[in-house]
Amino acid sequence: MAHCSLYLFPALILLLRVSVTAGDPQTNLLNVGCSQYNATPSSIFLSALNETLDDLSAAAGQGFATASRPRAAAPVYALLQCRPYLSAADCLACFGAAAARLRKCGAANGARAIYDGCILRYESAAFFDQTTLPGNTAICSGKAANEVGFAVAAEGLVTDLEAAVPRIKGFAAAVERDGVYAAAQCVETVSEEGCGNCLQVAVGNIQGCPPDKDGRAVDAGCFLRYSDTAFFGTNQTVDLTPFLESGSSSKKKAIIGGVVGGVGFLFLALGTLLWIRLWRKPENVKRGDILGATELQGPLTFNYKDLKTATNNFSEQNKLGEGGFGDVYKGTLKNGKIVAVKKLAIAQTNRAKTDFQSEVKLISNVHHRNLVRLLGCSSKGLDLLLVYEYMANSSLDKFLFGDRRGTLNWKQRFDIIVGMARGLAYLHQEFHVCIIHRDIKSSNILLDGDFQPKIADFGLARLLPDDHSHLSTKFAGTLGYTAPEYAIHGQLSEKVDTYSYGVVVLEIISGRKSNDVKLEPITQYLLEWAWKLYETNELMELVDKSFEPNEFLPGEVQRIIHIALLCTQSTVSARPTMSEVVLMLLSRGESLLQPTRPTFIDATSRVRGDTSSSNSSSSVSKATVSVSQFSGR
Repeated sequence: MAHCSLYLFPALILLLRVSVTAGDPQTNLLNVGCSQYNATPSSIFLSALNETLDDLSAAAGQGFATASRPRAAAPVYALLQCRPYLSAADCLACFGAAAARLRKCGAANGARAIYDGCILRYESAAFFDQTTLPGNTAICSGKAANEVGFAVAAEGLVTDLEAAVPRIKGFAAAVERDGVYAAAQCVETVSEEGCGNCLQVAVGNIQGCPPDKDGRAVDAGCFLRYSDTAFFGTNQTVDLTPFLESGSSSKKKAIIGGVVGGVGFLFLALGTLLWIRLWRKPENVKRGDILGATELQGPLTFNYKDLKTATNNFSEQNKLGEGGFGDVYKGTLKNGKIVAVKKLAIAQTNRAKTDFQSEVKLISNVHHRNLVRLLGCSSKGLDLLLVYEYMANSSLDKFLFGDRRGTLNWKQRFDIIVGMARGLAYLHQEFHVCIIHRDIKSSNILLDGDFQPKIADFGLARLLPDDHSHLSTKFAGTLGYTAPEYAIHGQLSEKVDTYSYGVVVLEIISGRKSNDVKLEPITQYLLEWAWKLYETNELMELVDKSFEPNEFLPGEVQRIIHIALLCTQSTVSARPTMSEVVLMLLSRGESLLQPTRPTFIDATSRVRGDTSSSNSSSSVSKATVSVSQFSGR
């Protein structure tokens, strides 16, 4: 696939001649980089990072380890993997060299160092299943004595490694054949299919190296290397034959042997050499980073016809949902990957297409475990498509009010509440541009296979200017969730999302829709009911009756309701930032401020309650409501 655009910040690459000796950690640096964005709060992040690296150091002797601090206010995920032929002591030494380099990145919210002997990587979001990412590359050096013969042997061996390694336990193998030494390895946390895909890309990259005598291919989820000099012990090799398709290896050898012994070998050799010279990567190609979750990459461009086929011509049977920005369809790509395809319903003009391209470029670089990942884009004429990762468990509203109501336990709901806060904090304060969602609601919160929340449809509304406040003439929210200053006056700030977040938290705890007056107590919206219960010290009446009595602590639930009410205060400045919300949720011992009375807006456009931040004579009906959702109805 081609890229709409690709932004890669410079990587430091050193190529050294390494001789293999006993006790060699192979600390030849191949690729290193730090994210250009810092995690916040930096002190908490650095503390969590240090603890995570200490965990990896203790486990380095095992050759592979992951560690994380997911519940920290600034979470950290880290991975260490050494090559299978390194000793425990050499793995620890390679880790030490990598850790020393990454500590120089300060509070960068992601970094990685790849050596011949190991890879060390950390991110502020989980990345353990990542395989191939933009920025994957090959590194070539030296000239072999027998260029043509060596090139044929090297290409044959790395091709066999590509086929065999995904089938080998541990996803790693080292092999010597015909004077060529080669090894391949995938990260142990990826799937067999993911390993195969990553090595396929690696082989495509490294095929530009022969007849050079040393070649490496690096990627997020795999490593591939060949050389004319041994870089592993003779007792560390693996027989690939059982892992190759029946007869494929021997057939390949017979073909190569016949060609080498025949008169036509010369023509084949000359043709191979010419092809390599024409298509190999030039030495001065700028090397890219593979940070994945933190670097600027740009969206992939999908073929419009392929997406049309994947969604069965955007059929009703494939429709997942519909909203103000367009309908969403389930699609199955040619490689079997399931995606969600949003067919945008925006003004069909050239200006709209230009805006689409610029905004998609921006939101494609938003990477956080609690935000739905934009995989790519496509356009044909004025038709604009966005391709997102597919969420197996649909949207949160299905579990709160739909056919799966009552199936979420308290721990799952608490994790959703925290995950939503982290995702919004990233959009507001951690990404290099402040993005206001404008339409946070339960149908815009999607759930993955592990019921982790991911916020959908961010970035499609206008972005917040540098002055952090402006009047928006286009209302893009949903009544019942929208802050009064935005619904009535169009006054937009990140605190609009804070308000909506508070309402959704009340929905999660109560299992009741924010704007459903058909439920008891009648004629009261959820926020109004919650406030009255707060005033009478009866907050436990709000709690969903589907909970088991022993699965939560009443004090913990009341504390979270209290935080939700802080988020929904009428005065904008009194609402906490989302970063502050994360800290309040995780710092359970600290006392909270007392909330002030919210403003209540009902379906008849009446404003009731504390109107200190808005003019009660204004009517909600003045706003043109445009409901924006990813998969909810």
